[in-house]
Amino acid sequence: METQLANRYKLIKPLATGGFGQTFLAQDLHLPHNPWCVVKQLKPIAKDSNTQQIAKRLFIQEADILHRLGHHEQIPSLLAHFEQNQEFYLVQDYIEGQPLNELIISGQAWSEGDVIILLQEVLHVLAFVHENQVIHRDIKPANLIRRHQDHKIILIDFGAVKEVSLCSINSTGETTLTVAVGTPNYMPSEQQAFKPKFSSDIYALGMIGLQALSGLSPRQFPQNLEGEYCCRVLPTPQPISQALANILDKMVRYDYRQRYPTAQNALEAIGQLTELFEQSTITFNLPHLTNTDVSSTTQTVSSTIIISSIFQEQCRQTLAEFIGPFANFIVQDTLIEFPQLTPQELVDKLAANIPDSNEAKSFRQRLRD
Repeated sequence: METQLANRYKLIKPLATGGFGQTFLAQDLHLPHNPWCVVKQLKPIAKDSNTQQIAKRLFIQEADILHRLGHHEQIPSLLAHFEQNQEFYLVQDYIEGQPLNELIISGQAWSEGDVIILLQEVLHVLAFVHENQVIHRDIKPANLIRRHQDHKIILIDFGAVKEVSLCSINSTGETTLTVAVGTPNYMPSEQQAFKPKFSSDIYALGMIGLQALSGLSPRQFPQNLEGEYCCRVLPTPQPISQALANILDKMVRYDYRQRYPTAQNALEAIGQLTELFEQSTITFNLPHLTNTDVSSTTQTVSSTIIISSIFQEQCRQTLAEFIGPFANFIVQDTLIEFPQLTPQELVDKLAANIPDSNEAKSFRQRLRD
């Protein structure tokens, strides 16, 4: 394969290879400093002229959709699209970050708060996608990247684009797909039957939520007597709250009509769950106190922390990026020592543990956005 495409994009190394083509890390030689970009090559499986024309039409159609979606800050921008030697190419922003499949580790379960934050963040982006009448079709950990720059989740690799490579013409002259677009274990039954719905994306994200909570691969998930995936039979280190279990169970129902219809519906349910956390009070068990300590600490013991569990998780997660694993202890100790802090006061207290003043400022800004 040529190492330079369209007299502009220099291919550096392959990033991924699949039945639909390849993805490369590249440099744009026409721009100052030759910035990194991603080049996706789409190879139609059939080379006859009719299939080529259909593939070209699909390619232009999907490029237009990607261009429209790329206006969202958590979806890579489409920089260019072109055809060369009967193969199609998309050029998108390169996202420097860590894919979720490197963060969801087998045998290591996430906390419930972390999972709620993840679901909420992905659903925000997915709601925008669904509002534009687009089904992603390939929601999986590898297609969710935690961007280094601002630690936001970026949604990549829309499955519909792969139709360009997988389409063919049957004996009656109709356009068909040779295989369903999507990834096993995250792809619901209707999608496997070539009839994806908006709720197919919800199913896939729900499976990621169960995976993060349990530390298991989706293929290891048990099913209940009705053949459904559900939190009640999922082995997890800690019990899952009924409120979150209800949401996840609905996300992964076998029948798409029993799931949330769109990401916006699921996002609203998560929002209600967040409000429940914010209305609840969190208390910590303090070490055993001697009689001489009781009078001076009665106020501390009887106080409750009116800071949501989700915000505490955000503080732990963000602080850990600046100072490492001790963040968990610092957050907990701060809440115990100062039980009546407001969220803003908590952020200021935690920022004082970051030695670099610029990083401390960045920490404050991120938790106040």
